[in-house]
Amino acid sequence: MKKTFITAFFAVLLAFNTLHAQEKLVGNIAFYNVENLFDIQDDPAIRDDDFTPKGDLKWDTVRYIDKLDNLTKVFKSMAAPDIVGLCEVENRSVLNALVTHKNLIRYKYQIIHFDSPDRRGIDVALIYKMGKFTPFDIKSIAFEDEANPDFKTRDILHVKGLYHGDTLNVFVNHWPSRRGGKEDKRIMAAELLRKKVSELQAKNPEAKVVIMGDLNDDPRNKSVKKSLLAHDNLKKMVNGELFNTSSKTFKQGYGTLFYRGTWNLFDQIIISQSMLPDKSSTWHYKNDSFSVFAPEWMRVKEGDYKGAPFRTYVSGRYQNGFSDHYPVFIQISK
Repeated sequence: MKKTFITAFFAVLLAFNTLHAQEKLVGNIAFYNVENLFDIQDDPAIRDDDFTPKGDLKWDTVRYIDKLDNLTKVFKSMAAPDIVGLCEVENRSVLNALVTHKNLIRYKYQIIHFDSPDRRGIDVALIYKMGKFTPFDIKSIAFEDEANPDFKTRDILHVKGLYHGDTLNVFVNHWPSRRGGKEDKRIMAAELLRKKVSELQAKNPEAKVVIMGDLNDDPRNKSVKKSLLAHDNLKKMVNGELFNTSSKTFKQGYGTLFYRGTWNLFDQIIISQSMLPDKSSTWHYKNDSFSVFAPEWMRVKEGDYKGAPFRTYVSGRYQNGFSDHYPVFIQISK
């Protein structure tokens, strides 16, 4: 890392409290890979045996409640974002438990979720504040590989709704993992998403689009830059290409997860050019507001993994942490 996460966290606080004089902050949009948010029930249709009281991880009611306590503390500390994309949630039951938790219930979060074909049973979802975002079109976009029909992964969630009086399209993603070197599968996921975005832009070139998710690739990787057409070079950007709000943060050396001695920024928020300040006549993305939320209490405090996300389990040992990823967010101004 080129900078410590202590510096990064103070930068986040500064972003929350410093506004351009001509702008008014009206909201924030976030994404969080919550790492294995399972209930304690055994579902025979998925591979959740470890996350049961009799499983290897001894996942019981106490640990499940601790996980909910920890995650909701994160959301509350992030000032309860208007819209939050999630991944690695087992089902609607855990989402209900999350949004009705004592730390979040006053925000009246609503849930959008579909069960996906992932063999582990982990899904993507969206929660949003009632009155802040009003969905009117919801789709689940299936990932299909004709050459390998047995390959199963998470669907892409597409939610269209009204946000501050304008239509916003949100895509929530959790692309295939790097386990086994499946770059081709992530490129396929990027191409599928690019096709859906292009269809939207063909109907309305000014469509506002937010793409969020754990892409299992960094902003510089082929799937993101070449297949999805998302980068941060405004001078070279052509019509239809996407602006990756995460790229600058990655170039500065920040990450959202630490693996084998390397920081990655898999958790990204990518937007259409129509959300940039000089392109939008309504609300817009606040310049340079993409941030990794990594306060000290969410970090490993010592050892080789100092500064890394404080996890629920490490090598099968219970730690009572949060996730192996940090959440990310952007701010919206008008």
